[in-house]
Amino acid sequence: MGRYCGSVCRLCRVEGEKLFLKGERCFSAKCAVEKREGGPGQHGKRRSKASGYKLQLREKQKVKRVYGLNEEQFRNTFAKAAQSKGMTGTELITKLEKRLDNMVFRMGFAYSRRHARQLVRHGLMLVNGKKVDIPSYQVSTGDVVEVRPKSKDKIAIAGAMVLAQSRSIPTWINVDRENKKATVESMPTRDQITQPMNEQLIVELYSR
Repeated sequence: MGRYCGSVCRLCRVEGEKLFLKGERCFSAKCAVEKREGGPGQHGKRRSKASGYKLQLREKQKVKRVYGLNEEQFRNTFAKAAQSKGMTGTELITKLEKRLDNMVFRMGFAYSRRHARQLVRHGLMLVNGKKVDIPSYQVSTGDVVEVRPKSKDKIAIAGAMVLAQSRSIPTWINVDRENKKATVESMPTRDQITQPMNEQLIVELYSR
């Protein structure tokens, strides 16, 4: 499945809630979810009764879109979570949270996860002093993630850090704003991940 190149605001309207895919726009009055009622398209306001399968599918699509994965990437992440010793749903969300692109966003160095993925792929981020350009890289407790020295003055990163002040930085991350670096002090528990997600529906979908 190829990369989605359409309007990300449309994805929020499909799911009927904010997925925070557009950075600053999501926090303003220009947000499409705030401006327009119902889903996209001519018949967007018509909401058919949701079956069990539809609820499961929509939840999977929502989580996949929140973290910016395509179908193959998401399925592979679920397969790894299913092989883990813990509860599959919790392991899935934890693995998604541990992705480097997600951590860069959580730390406030990017406007959105899409922006964070771009920063990582372009080699602007260091993990423990070494360049890592793989967005799916799994960050561990104690890792230090920072903007490479020659990119610390980039306006986009500075702007993202200003915007990040309007949302709370997770308690498991210690951010040094002056030096544009952050330390992962612990892995998040399920209770600390506030994004509304029902991972059990995803487990039920893949168990069919």
